[in-house]
Amino acid sequence: MTSLKQKTLSREHEFRGKGLHTGQIANMRLIPAPVGTGIVFRRVDLGDEAIVKALAGNVSSTARSTTISEGSASVSTIEHLMSALSGMGVDNAIVEIDNVEVPILDGSARYYVEAIKEDGLVEQDAMKKYVTIPGEIEVRDEKTGSYIKVTPSDTPSIDITVDFGSRILGVQKAHWDEDADYAGQIAYCRTFVFFHEIEYLFQNNLVKGGDVDNAIVIVEHPVSDEQVERLSSLFNVPKLAINDEGYLNNLQLRFPDECGRHKLLDMIGDLALAGGRLMAKVEAFKPGHTVNTRMAKAIIEAISE
Repeated sequence: MTSLKQKTLSREHEFRGKGLHTGQIANMRLIPAPVGTGIVFRRVDLGDEAIVKALAGNVSSTARSTTISEGSASVSTIEHLMSALSGMGVDNAIVEIDNVEVPILDGSARYYVEAIKEDGLVEQDAMKKYVTIPGEIEVRDEKTGSYIKVTPSDTPSIDITVDFGSRILGVQKAHWDEDADYAGQIAYCRTFVFFHEIEYLFQNNLVKGGDVDNAIVIVEHPVSDEQVERLSSLFNVPKLAINDEGYLNNLQLRFPDECGRHKLLDMIGDLALAGGRLMAKVEAFKPGHTVNTRMAKAIIEAISE
């Protein structure tokens, strides 16, 4: 494998939008950063010193998204942005944000990737940081049946299998390697939710920023017209319906296996918290933020030992 130089953004990029879980509006700037910075979040609403490094040791919550914290500063739902930065090869960037949650935008990494792709990256005068592991590492979640196995490799790759026991989704598989078209094949894949989860989430104030533009809704079980009408009123949109494939008709799928690809998008973002390009073969079954970030921590621990 040819060694590569570190890269940063060629210019600043600005984004504004609401957080999926808090519903709060955040203004966010992606800023070029010097060699060796890594990815660093700065909560400008809390002061210039409110900095959170995007590293697995700072993960403070994985409840439906990935949150990192240092001191009194936290930033939540970082996975799509982290995936975009990692997938596009950005080693160093400062993320200035004036609220607690990264904007959900359309539920994918699309807008971050389009901005980065349009203006390109700048090569820096230092070698890229590769994360190499001493041997095989495996992390399992006995409660969910999820597991991730990572083995040393000169050619990094990720293979995932997504299985929710869903008749609509079925079993979906997704793959990434350095030759894959991250921008075209992964970045555009949006987050998803099951219809039967939505009312619970709303009642428990867990998706204050959810709407029909930023999530695929899977209708796994029979629902009544009244339930669909209630969802329409929650989202404040004209009457929704269920299409023949078993999805709410708020969105058209960008890929038949968009949900599986989105879980790969998430995993790329979460594993970036290991601190660099992971030189390993990754195999995952039913990945999620908890097992993903546990693996990122296990990788850092294995290296430090």
